[in-house]
Amino acid sequence: MSDLFSSSEPAGMSEKRPLADRLRPQTLAEVTGQAHLTGEDGVLARMIASGSLGSMIFWGPPGTGKTTVARLLSGEAGLAFEQISAIFSGVADLKRVFEGARARRMSGRQTLLFVDEIHRFNRAQQDSFLPVMEDGTVILVGATTENPSFELNAALLSRARVLTFKPHDEASLVELLARAEQVEGKTLPLDADARASLVRMADGDGRAVLTLAEEVWRAARKEEVFDANALQEIVQRRAPVYDKGQDGHYNLISALHKSVRGSDPDAALYYLCRMFDAGEDPLYLGRRLVRMAVEDIGLADPQALVICNAAKDAYDYLGSPEGELALAQACVYLATAPKSNAVYTAYKSAMRAAKEHGSLLPPKHILNAPTKLMKGEGYGDGYRYDHDEPDAFSGQDYFPEKMGRKIFYDPPERGFERDIRKRLDWWAKLRKERGQ
Repeated sequence: MSDLFSSSEPAGMSEKRPLADRLRPQTLAEVTGQAHLTGEDGVLARMIASGSLGSMIFWGPPGTGKTTVARLLSGEAGLAFEQISAIFSGVADLKRVFEGARARRMSGRQTLLFVDEIHRFNRAQQDSFLPVMEDGTVILVGATTENPSFELNAALLSRARVLTFKPHDEASLVELLARAEQVEGKTLPLDADARASLVRMADGDGRAVLTLAEEVWRAARKEEVFDANALQEIVQRRAPVYDKGQDGHYNLISALHKSVRGSDPDAALYYLCRMFDAGEDPLYLGRRLVRMAVEDIGLADPQALVICNAAKDAYDYLGSPEGELALAQACVYLATAPKSNAVYTAYKSAMRAAKEHGSLLPPKHILNAPTKLMKGEGYGDGYRYDHDEPDAFSGQDYFPEKMGRKIFYDPPERGFERDIRKRLDWWAKLRKERGQ
């Protein structure tokens, strides 16, 4: 095994550094918990072996090694390493980094630019990376704890591969504690239950488990061994009810979603509170409530989506724990609202049709004709302006001619969609009468 914990610092200095820093891996192969990326057959290991790296987005929770892996990746690929944080950097910092990277490239060396919390950059700042990514000035590695699909520009995502970092599992955290005991030269003063509790307290965060271990060593008197209750008193942290990255997380969010769908506000509120109590990110729960609003309530109650977005804004404004009440209110509203997945079903059907008939052109009569040539080709001929028609309805066919009319949206006789169905039935009657 390589000398994982070696240091070139003066004697007496290395022990002053945090344990997590002293245990930082020295090669990609030594990274724990991300074998799907850094293992022998991992994505990054294969990139290094091929001698070709592209820009990437590292997506995952804190303490999973995103920064460490980026630094090691640059070293093993022979690239210059630059690191900035979107929290503390602005346009001037980006210009300085880009200029430095261009200068290195002129001398034949490429730069790996690591951007921590990249989702904190606004859209214009994110766009500023595009030219230097395209011309090879930098290989961008952005790190984010947020879903890149929601937080990053589509243009940026199209030029970078998203790699997912997983929370440390129990085995990985146990391995980190064993390494910590090796470098410290002593065992943790914990009984078996307390040791297991310490691992749960870290909640998949490698940095957290090492920080907790340091707290234990600082607190322990000679020959003292802590049980689980004493450990909780020492570190002032309770083990989570479930691991947010594993089955417990998915089981509870599934139970919450199905309780809302099943119109049971009491069960829904119970599961929501269990997730709050377990330390779940309230904004994650807010996003899931929005999803429930559009998937399970839809247009049966159009206010559902408005209520959920307002609850998210209220949480942003109030913070925790006061803002959690707004999310609870939205949860109860969803559970008691009329249910409809008609739009959800229609969307999936329309998407299948779009993939199947994606090459068909819309009918010419609904296309604009901005040039004489297009007018001569019949663009816009026969178009009837609906507002000038009786009942503000022309009944024209808007589907491609070779496709024919399709029906995707079939609203049920529930909630607001009862009124929508009446409109659709009325328009269908008019269309039939007018021979369209």
